[in-house]
Amino acid sequence: MARATFRRDERLTDARDFQHVFERRRSVSDDKLIVYGVENGRAICRLGLSVGRKKVRRAHDRNRFKRVVREAFRLSKAELPAGVDLVVVPKSSARLSLADVRLALPSLAQAVARRLGPRPAKVAP
Repeated sequence: MARATFRRDERLTDARDFQHVFERRRSVSDDKLIVYGVENGRAICRLGLSVGRKKVRRAHDRNRFKRVVREAFRLSKAELPAGVDLVVVPKSSARLSLADVRLALPSLAQAVARRLGPRPAKVAP
C-alpha cells in the first residue's frame, strides 16, 4: 500500500500555475467549497489553495482551512483524478470539518475533471 503523503510535486506553488487554473474557467462548487481545475499533463493530481482575507477574516481560520483541505487531499489521493491541477477556495467563512471536506473533495474533483474535456482550438482573427 502506498504511503499517503503530501509531496512537494503535488503542490501548486508557482503563481503562473494558479493563473493557468483560473484562466481555464472550469469550476464546480457545493455549499462550502469551490474547486477550479485544469489539465496538467502529468500522472498526478496537484493541489493549490486560495484563501483570501475578505472571505475568511482571521488568520488562524485561514490556516485551519488550509490544514484541513491539505489533510483531506492527502487522505483522498487515491479517489482523485490523475492529470489535473486543482485549486480549492472556500465559499464562506464557516468552519469546515475534515469529514466534510473529505467527502466533498473527491466528488468535486471528479466533477471538474469531467467538465474539462478537450480544449477548443483558438480561431485566428
